[in-house]
Amino acid sequence: MKLRLAAAFAILFALPAWAEPPAVAADILPVHSLVTQVMRGIGAPALIVEPGASPHGYALRPSQARALEQADIVFRVSDGLTPWLSDTLATLSGDARQVELMQAEGTTVLERRSGDSFEPHVHDGEDHGAHDHDPHGWLDPQNAIVWLDAIAAELAALDPENAATYDANAAEGKAALDALTQDITADLAPLRDLRFVVFHDAFQYFENRFGLTAAGAIALSDASDPGPARIAALRDRIAALDVTCIFSEPQLNPALIDTARGTRDMLVALLDPLGASLQPGATLYPQLLRDMATALRSCAP
Repeated sequence: MKLRLAAAFAILFALPAWAEPPAVAADILPVHSLVTQVMRGIGAPALIVEPGASPHGYALRPSQARALEQADIVFRVSDGLTPWLSDTLATLSGDARQVELMQAEGTTVLERRSGDSFEPHVHDGEDHGAHDHDPHGWLDPQNAIVWLDAIAAELAALDPENAATYDANAAEGKAALDALTQDITADLAPLRDLRFVVFHDAFQYFENRFGLTAAGAIALSDASDPGPARIAALRDRIAALDVTCIFSEPQLNPALIDTARGTRDMLVALLDPLGASLQPGATLYPQLLRDMATALRSCAP
């Protein structure tokens, strides 16, 4: 009896230990949503930048710092979106794999726009980091489709036992985004001549994908308020183009909307590039795109 028991224990401890899924962190809600989709049924990523906060400048909470310390892999958009995060990762997550999604092969990269009016410019070179790119690449659903594959590949490299699940989840997410992109394209086709102004220049990727063009932005970045000269130039442009709609954002100063439009009667709607009011999870990203399309439709005269 004792020999049989000893043999059973020997077999038990000879078996490989059950592998834990990798500890994963993601910088902003839309990226967290994409990673959650890929990890569905296996694990869940930690979110670094809390809902409603600006990713351009952020002070970590203790729980977020712990998540970075424990992370095996961190998914982020780019240094251009979270410039503070590189040093933080070097300090807290030195051994973690860092994945900058704007560098993923196949990503559409647009250069930043400047001036009081702007037009989109596509940069299709290989060395994205050498250019002053617009970091809001998640607002192009085709980029999100590319990123789902990149996320699945990175997770499979760390956790090959679950590679098939990562691939299947990514494929499911890509199919849903393909269908959603077609729906939004049809919904927004009548709005190609819509004249609108955004709060800050975060929506170029969405415009570029769906054939829209903002007339201008109150601020080029959510990190700084516009000066009087920019506001004056924007007011002139609003009048010259007969702009009918202006968009606010949940985390920015709404008083600047009134300053920009002056006494002009304009429709005002909310356009949220981060999904601050949405429930975190796999459904957040597609809902974010739907809500943006709805906001644009509501702003049509």
